[in-house]
Amino acid sequence: MNFRFNKQLTIVVIACIAVLSTAMFVFLGPKKTGKVEVPQPVPVATTTEEAPKEPEVRGPEREVIGASVEGRQIESYTLGDGKTQIVFVGGIHGGYEWNSVLLAYQLIDYLDKNPELIPKNLKITIIPSMNPDGVFKVTGKEGRFTAADVPDGTNADGRLNARGVDLNRNFGCNWKTTGIWQNKPVSGGTAAFSEPESAAIKKFVLENDPAALVFYHSQSNAIYGSQCGGDMLPETAKIMDVYSKASGYKTVVTFDGYAVTGDVTDWLSTIGKPAMTVELATHKTTEWEKNLAGIKALFKYCSSKK
Repeated sequence: MNFRFNKQLTIVVIACIAVLSTAMFVFLGPKKTGKVEVPQPVPVATTTEEAPKEPEVRGPEREVIGASVEGRQIESYTLGDGKTQIVFVGGIHGGYEWNSVLLAYQLIDYLDKNPELIPKNLKITIIPSMNPDGVFKVTGKEGRFTAADVPDGTNADGRLNARGVDLNRNFGCNWKTTGIWQNKPVSGGTAAFSEPESAAIKKFVLENDPAALVFYHSQSNAIYGSQCGGDMLPETAKIMDVYSKASGYKTVVTFDGYAVTGDVTDWLSTIGKPAMTVELATHKTTEWEKNLAGIKALFKYCSSKK
């Protein structure tokens, strides 16, 4: 009895195992052999269009082009990358004409904030303070200052450099040891370009070869051209006319108030450089709107030349 039961139980177990094995084979399938396949990542869609780049922000390029008698830096600030260079200079008469220095700094800041105003083929260089010792004598400041730093009234002593030389009598056109200013004698230095400030401007011009130069003064309310005992350069007459019509300053071809010797713009005419003097109407303000109009007109004219 027991033997029959055990035999039957064995047959049932074997049958169950066989059924289970068949089911597993069907469900799992045959055993795979060979190289194992690794699932590949789903490709991410890409685009060939690049994200827009932010425009490069670059401020004025500062350079120290020289030093004053007392060692103060004479700086230039350049904006734009064009081949045609226009140069603006303030403060040749130091603290006596301090508003010409503020005008130059105002122009630097304005062009820095509005670089699109500079045509692509132009490069603009601004030398805000050609006579920093004269500025310091009046304002007590080195570099930047404000109108609030200037005492009431004008200080003629601030017109000269630290050696007592009128820098606008120290250049190489009809130079004399003693020049004239308002019918008073002023020192022209020991020789043309004897002063470090004048020598710095000469070096800068010869190295950079600008197309035109503008010097700011006060307070004659006019634009004066440059010439050195001969006819005015035709290009000087053109830039004077352009600036005058836009700004409203009248043009004066020849200054005849008194004999001027060693003037910087007159010297520039001897080396073929168009240059003019823009005299503000007073010693008090920069007359910004008038001068900005003249500057924009000058940019347009110079950028259109071929």
